[in-house]
Amino acid sequence: MDHPPSKTVRHPEGAGLGNDAALPGLVHGTVQLAEWTPRWAELFAEEAARLRVALGDLAIAIEHYGSTSVPGLVAKPLLDILVGGPEPGDAAPYIAALAPLGYDYAASAGVPEHLVFGRGTARTHLVHVVRYGGGAWQRALAFRDALRGDAGLRDAYAALKRGLAQRHGAERSRYTADKSAFVERVLEETTKRQPD
Repeated sequence: MDHPPSKTVRHPEGAGLGNDAALPGLVHGTVQLAEWTPRWAELFAEEAARLRVALGDLAIAIEHYGSTSVPGLVAKPLLDILVGGPEPGDAAPYIAALAPLGYDYAASAGVPEHLVFGRGTARTHLVHVVRYGGGAWQRALAFRDALRGDAGLRDAYAALKRGLAQRHGAERSRYTADKSAFVERVLEETTKRQPD
């Protein structure tokens, strides 16, 4: 499916916090889905480069994950970025490194094993800092890779997401919670297929 190119609108202060039609911003607690666009991969690459410079040794690896990283999958139009750090228990160095890029620390995000940082009042980017190679790192990438590698699985997840977005468009926490059984089933199947 072809998608029209998105229009870029620069932040008035010119602080490199540019907005893009592919990432219109998502109001806290709401769910809005958009059709997949290759622009998300381009925006991830641009942001990952900025993050590598800002984080230095605090980032061992940076990955695009979440639904915007899966070609053909509908997604909330915000970039989920996974940063694998050495042992990210202390948020302070990440707060100091990410604040100049416009990120704020979401201390009460409630994602186990994650330090979560968001950009924009209406969020356009979420950075999840986890221990590189740890359980959260492995689970996030295993789920992404399972969806990338199986169109039927991707389409089933898309159908689930569409239905949940219709029911819980104003309740992102319910939308996310109701996806968890699907995610856990995929991760369980992925684990069973891995050689011992």
